[in-house]
Amino acid sequence: MTIPLRELEFDLFEVLRPRALEVATVREVLVAAAELARREFAPHAAEADADEPRIVQGKVVLPAATGRALAAHAEAGFLSMGFAPEHGGLGMPFVVSQACSALFAAAHVGSFSYALLTQGAANVIVHFGTDAQRAHYLPPMLAGRWFGTMCLSEPQAGSSLADVRTLAEPHADGTYRIRGQKMWISGGEHELGDNIVHLVLARTPQAPPGVKGLSLFIVPRRRDGRDNGVRLLGLNHKMGWRGHVNTAISFGEEVECAGELVGELHRGLAHMFLLMNEARVGIGLAASALGFAGYRYALNYARERHQGRALETRDPLAPQVPIIRHADVRRMLLSQKAWVEGALDLVLYCATLVDTQAAGDEAAQRNAQALLELLTPVVKSWPSEWCLEANKLAIQVAGGAGYTRDLPLERLYRDNRLNPIHEGAYGIHGLDLLGRKVGLAGGGAYQAYADAVLAALDAARPHEALREFVAALGDALGALTQVTRHLTQTAASGAAPLALANATVYLDAFGTVTIAWRWLARAQVALEAQRTATSAAERDFYAGKLAACRHFFRHDLSRTAAQFELLAGLDDTALTVTDEQF
Repeated sequence: MTIPLRELEFDLFEVLRPRALEVATVREVLVAAAELARREFAPHAAEADADEPRIVQGKVVLPAATGRALAAHAEAGFLSMGFAPEHGGLGMPFVVSQACSALFAAAHVGSFSYALLTQGAANVIVHFGTDAQRAHYLPPMLAGRWFGTMCLSEPQAGSSLADVRTLAEPHADGTYRIRGQKMWISGGEHELGDNIVHLVLARTPQAPPGVKGLSLFIVPRRRDGRDNGVRLLGLNHKMGWRGHVNTAISFGEEVECAGELVGELHRGLAHMFLLMNEARVGIGLAASALGFAGYRYALNYARERHQGRALETRDPLAPQVPIIRHADVRRMLLSQKAWVEGALDLVLYCATLVDTQAAGDEAAQRNAQALLELLTPVVKSWPSEWCLEANKLAIQVAGGAGYTRDLPLERLYRDNRLNPIHEGAYGIHGLDLLGRKVGLAGGGAYQAYADAVLAALDAARPHEALREFVAALGDALGALTQVTRHLTQTAASGAAPLALANATVYLDAFGTVTIAWRWLARAQVALEAQRTATSAAERDFYAGKLAACRHFFRHDLSRTAAQFELLAGLDDTALTVTDEQF
């Protein structure tokens, strides 16, 4: 129940092929990550799900195995691997860090997400912190002794950050006194390390209203070894990710709470978006990994479970066949394979954009930044929706046993069900994509995306075996471009509510076209590699890629035609129905 290394190697070494990748070194790193995930994370996944975080004598109690896994993860260098050496990291490409993260998330996302949050918080300090802040906070965080969180939501505000009330009052010593409450804080309280570094959005006195008045503060649980006024108010018990504590916490209500400004005053939301966007890619990664884990379990189950007979066999005394021989089981497995492999490839592709932003030439950096901004709502949302569907089909493959606790499939489904809501609900990302991202740089971000898809079409066009896919994706890109223009012009003409009422459908269609693009790129590689493969196993591996591509284009990309027709019609039903008519 994991992601085979061969799958990651295919994407990294054959499809994406980042320039800075040293194959032998990366392969060793992946092997080490897979072994650590198998040994430390996977064994306690079921235990952590059943033994949820609880409060004992005012402290959060977690299974001891969670702490051991995270300590081993940090000691092996995986926590710091993506950070530059000058910050205490190993300087590995971000795409390699993400590939390793997929292995840990597939093994046990609840435990691994403590590390993900810490990496994200540390990255904010790298980019916006002072030299003194970097020197103080980064070493213990990247060593796994201190953990990190992000504190945005509040009980009365939820995702509406314009309504944040937490107050930060300047103090004579240059720090700020923080007072307020935060809700839905993942990793907000535990005993896994010596400290927890909270990144808190708050507003200063006389700050402008709304999000323009928010600033970002480092608020450690303990400051110079002393209590810093951070208090646990309670735990939220979710249907999934049960091994990851989720809290309501207060700042400065009983004991004075000191915070340090990070970056510029009143630029807090812009600074926090670095962590939020990183977390959104992380949610896409987690969703893909959970979908992959369910698919691999369902595949093995289908090969081992004997039930029924071939349709052409009338003899009830004939031996039963493995259920993978049944056509509908094969259909469900193909759908899972197409969704989870395509989603993981998109996550890794976005990781290469992060690397290009850091090391490419100026033009390449601009292009990578535009593409990454545009794709962030897609890479968060499409995997979280469709890899959840993959988990649903994995349960279906196992039949009645699939929704019992005897198998891990129902747990994986519950874990993945959180991801369409994590880091912004699905609909919010539709609004972000259509309302903001496609119009970035005067449409330049969308043009960069279209150019990337067109390049894949041009590369695949000479291959006769890919002609069907080239034609279908070309048509879909044309329809997407046309409907994007139609919706953005509608919004610009003063009818933004009408356009944005259709944003969720737009997001799903955009995502499906994007995954089709990634599948075409993978299919071209597989087709060319299949011709020179030297073993039956390798030929089957590449043939499987072509079959999954064909299945995705025929079963999934074909759905977008109806979506584009709906979008072109600007359906107003959600706007015109009254409250009383529900």
